[in-house]
Amino acid sequence: MEQKQPKRGKALDIFRSKYAQKFIGKYKWSYLIGIIVLIIIDVLQTEVPLVVGETIDQVAAGGFTASMVWNPVIKLAIIAIVVFLGRIIWRWFIFGSARKIERDMRNELYAHLQTLSASYFHEHKAGEIMAYISSDIEAVRMVFAVTVMMGMDSIAIGVSTLWKMVTQIDLTLTIMAFIPMILVALTTTFVGGELHRRFKNRQQAYSDLSDFVNEKLGGMKVIKAFVQEPYERENFEKVNKIACDANVKEARIQAFMFPFMRAVTGLSMALAIGYGGYIAILGRITVGNFGSFIMFLNNLMWPMAAIGRIINVLTRGSAAMQRLETVLHAEPDIYDWPQAKDEGDVSGSIEAKNLTFAYPGKSAPVLENVSFKLEKGQTLGIVGRTGTGKTTLVNLLMRVFEPSEGQLFIGGREIHQIPLLQLRDTMGYVPQDNFLFSDTISENIRFGDRSKTQQEIEQAAKAACVHDNIVDFAEGYETMVGERGVSLSGGQKQRIAIARALILDPEILILDDSVSAVDTDTEEKILQHLRQTRKGKTNIIIAHRISTIQDADKIIVIDKGTIAEMGSHDQLMELDGIYADMYNRQLLEKMKKEEYAL
Repeated sequence: MEQKQPKRGKALDIFRSKYAQKFIGKYKWSYLIGIIVLIIIDVLQTEVPLVVGETIDQVAAGGFTASMVWNPVIKLAIIAIVVFLGRIIWRWFIFGSARKIERDMRNELYAHLQTLSASYFHEHKAGEIMAYISSDIEAVRMVFAVTVMMGMDSIAIGVSTLWKMVTQIDLTLTIMAFIPMILVALTTTFVGGELHRRFKNRQQAYSDLSDFVNEKLGGMKVIKAFVQEPYERENFEKVNKIACDANVKEARIQAFMFPFMRAVTGLSMALAIGYGGYIAILGRITVGNFGSFIMFLNNLMWPMAAIGRIINVLTRGSAAMQRLETVLHAEPDIYDWPQAKDEGDVSGSIEAKNLTFAYPGKSAPVLENVSFKLEKGQTLGIVGRTGTGKTTLVNLLMRVFEPSEGQLFIGGREIHQIPLLQLRDTMGYVPQDNFLFSDTISENIRFGDRSKTQQEIEQAAKAACVHDNIVDFAEGYETMVGERGVSLSGGQKQRIAIARALILDPEILILDDSVSAVDTDTEEKILQHLRQTRKGKTNIIIAHRISTIQDADKIIVIDKGTIAEMGSHDQLMELDGIYADMYNRQLLEKMKKEEYAL
């Protein structure tokens, strides 16, 4: 798995990200309209102090009459109405666009995750991925909403206010009031990088916490069965404490930034009042000018206070984007080769030629020099001790893991010549874990083809010998199975998983130890249905019970990653080797169970 690590550490790098640029470009006109409206109402708001100042000077001069009061009142009322409507408009365009970006980014991330190979999900836990798709994208959305709004708002108010303070009040007074701003520039240089680091640590702690909870909830039955609730509570407290500590460390910087910005604005106000009052007494500015300047300075408190918020959101968003890009830059290690072409339906014949495979990072092969040939319509049985490579073999057939070129052939074609989607569409797979989705039984059965009718669903369920169990439920096929099929027994889950594969009528059906949780009578019924409904189609059955595969056309015994024995049931019994030993042991166990039952 190739995973590029983008080298970023500056908050503003988020806007240099090609992903950010793509989404901003998609909604640039909405942002432009929102920003224009925002600037207009910000500039308009800076007229309020001037209107108030003029009114104060007129009153102080003694020329202000009762009839003149309507002029400033009407001006201020018009400004208030325009500002009210403008705020609604820019919020609609800016915040609305940010929400759409959040939606699009989440869609793209989920779509990209589906392109990644199985190895990626072995290396990255569910909790980590959930943190990417929830809190990290939320942090990026805040940049596109809050930072854009606060940044443009602060710039517009700040520039227009400063301009009027300098041109219409007094330059020296403005400079005096802005001396404390040097402290802001020096502080933010340090705080930005440290906040970036602490947010990344916080997100990692959140990922670990999410993964812990996800795993333990999935294994709650096991925890209760082994009475490990106190131990797991202690483990959770440790993980939760790490997450809490990471949040507190980040909060400490935030707790410093906001009071600091308030202190700076308070210092600016003190200087303005002291020096402004002095020059007003000297007559360099009027009382109205002095009042207007104080109102202007109050207007600037918002941009100054917003600096801390902007740094916080921008730094978090930058760190979140950096984490997201590690996923978005990840490339699948299994993909369509250049020679892959869709040349019509793939036949069910299978051939392995000296198939050898070792997991990445492992030197010892899991499978070594495995060779066999299976004609279309035949059934292959695979047996062997646990950990000998049986499941690995079928994963290679589906290219869940990547086989070497020239070692596997499906329908007479080298496996890499078949597009991945076509290859996997040719196969129906029932895995060992019998994963079911938190949906109805009906939807789980037709998961691979949503166009299947209720009649076809029931036919597949009957072939898997689970129909009678389903109709006994109060809601029948509309019964919700719960997360991972928690409301069903192991045997019911296995048979529903078999029905999910059978309804597709695939060219190649793979059952990976898929009847281990059912009794032998039900197993025989399922196998009988397979013989009847799968004529002319290829079947691969992995099993531990010899009774499951003894009628197969060809049986291979895998031992220590190689084919130790191969042939039909009768041929393997004549060899009197591993297969015969397994058969005799299982037969003896069966006889003992029958004697015990009597």
